[in-house]
Amino acid sequence: MGTDQQPGALVIIGGAEDKEGDCTVLREFVRAAGGIKARIAVMTAATSLPGEVGDEYIRVFERIGAESVEIVNTERREDSEREDGIRKVSEATGIFFTGGDQSRIVDLIKDTPLDEVIHQRHREGAVIGGTSAGAAMMPDEMIVGGLSVSNPSVDAVEMGPGMGFLPGIVVDQHFAQRGRLGRLLAGLVLQPAVLGLGIDEDTGIIVEGDEFTVIGRGAVTVVDETSATHNNLEGLLHDEPIALCGVKLHILPQGYRFNLKTHQPLV
Repeated sequence: MGTDQQPGALVIIGGAEDKEGDCTVLREFVRAAGGIKARIAVMTAATSLPGEVGDEYIRVFERIGAESVEIVNTERREDSEREDGIRKVSEATGIFFTGGDQSRIVDLIKDTPLDEVIHQRHREGAVIGGTSAGAAMMPDEMIVGGLSVSNPSVDAVEMGPGMGFLPGIVVDQHFAQRGRLGRLLAGLVLQPAVLGLGIDEDTGIIVEGDEFTVIGRGAVTVVDETSATHNNLEGLLHDEPIALCGVKLHILPQGYRFNLKTHQPLV
């Protein structure tokens, strides 16, 4: 009796991950993608320096031990229709999105033949990884930009369509280092998502099924709006502060797990 194919893991990294030392976070991406048999496609759409950034990831992934690493360069939207890029992704066991500007990923790849193949490979079991902008683009509605503020306001965050690998969640990155709690809270209020993940630098989560595990040297801040009792969004103007009552918050360091379905940390 056959079994249904399970989607691959998501490895979502908060940016500024170690590429010179033990490479703890990137090592786990390679491990999830097959270890010494990993075939990695590096997506450089987010960066304005695709050659330089791509070469850096080739070096680190090969040093960690991946079997092969290839760059998929999409500087124009029509590049997402090219057969060589589609072939590289279709053969990959791990697909990794670099940092840069998350809007470029959406503008250059979303709803193209390349996007279709990326999602198909994920459904077939390939691992999707992303750092910084490559983390922000994971939800169906993503943080495009905003202000690093402690107190949320409507103009603290700009939202837009994401790539849809992790629906119903809002993700922010460089979280503690850039003081982004305010904009994550604002994003949660402005979108129907009820769970926000703020991922520190050199830190990531491995999402498998309904659970994720924290890896790296920082922490993941989980903001759960399920039990929120009040907000003042109705009638609020752009520069006015948002009020939020009853929001639940968890701080999870390396090794801690969280169930995305039950919204419970697993200690």
